[in-house]
Amino acid sequence: MSEELDLIKMDAESTMRKAINHLEAELVKIRAGKANPNMLDGIVAEYYGSPTPLAQIANISVLDARTISVQPWEKNMLQPIERAIIAANIGINPQNDGNFIRLYLPPLTEERRKELVKKCNGEGENAKVSIRNIRRDAIEQVKKLQKDGLSEDAAKDAEAEIQELTNKFISLVEKHLEAKDKEIMAV
Repeated sequence: MSEELDLIKMDAESTMRKAINHLEAELVKIRAGKANPNMLDGIVAEYYGSPTPLAQIANISVLDARTISVQPWEKNMLQPIERAIIAANIGINPQNDGNFIRLYLPPLTEERRKELVKKCNGEGENAKVSIRNIRRDAIEQVKKLQKDGLSEDAAKDAEAEIQELTNKFISLVEKHLEAKDKEIMAV
């Protein structure tokens, strides 16, 4: 029975870690006024009939604090990449000069900063909800084991450990949100 409890706890911890990794990936996509090539992650362009991530068909680099440069390896890919960036609706209009696509990030207004903080908090809330769902599933598994003969004390201890794990990961979410809020609100 104790191996099963350990397995439940390890599974809960690894899925909670995945929730944190997902949160980190989503927070990187939310721009904080600084150019970051990761902002273009997840954008795909048509490349010979198949959707392909931009990083696989172009060189993406940061020219300065507010400019991202996208240089396709084939000139005929300029238009599809430009269309893909516009369709992704990331709030930046691409500027095509025939060789490069440049993305100029406008300075953030106070109102836009507050919107971005709200968006970050929404992502954080999603992460917290998924962590709590993982906790609920793990505790249900412990209760099933209890019905199959696990002692009540062992079940209570396991539930307490799962709750401790949940608290640890939720505080980690809070730390990520706090850091991102500071980054966004810094002028």
